[in-house]
Amino acid sequence: MNQYLQIYRHLHTQPARSRHSFKKALAVTLCASALGLLSACSGVSQLTKERVAQSETSVQQAQQTAGKSEHGAVELQQAREKLDAAKSALAKGQQQQAERMAAQAHLYAELAVAKSQSADARKSADEVLASLNTLRQETERSTPAQR
Repeated sequence: MNQYLQIYRHLHTQPARSRHSFKKALAVTLCASALGLLSACSGVSQLTKERVAQSETSVQQAQQTAGKSEHGAVELQQAREKLDAAKSALAKGQQQQAERMAAQAHLYAELAVAKSQSADARKSADEVLASLNTLRQETERSTPAQR
């Protein structure tokens, strides 16, 4: 408490010129400290950068897997959009937003791959069923008397 009183008395007993220089120095120091604190808070962790990079890899792999298939194309486009949003948030220093968008990009990429593979599997299953039906019909034609 005594220190504050001494500072107060010092400020009010000094000539106006030295009071302003002290206040100016104090303001500059506080501004510099605030800017340092803000820049430290706005920095993005290495983990976030890695997550965005992993999401980019997921989207690229989904592009290769899904190819030009129309199945999963919408999800692949959404994955690209989420990845772009993650990169933008990363550039702005918005760590939580970047991580959230990167996670969503990864999930949309996985969904695109799953839909593409599901469509391929469905197509293969339909072909097998068609072959079975053809074999069944041929078998019935060749042996109608056994019924």
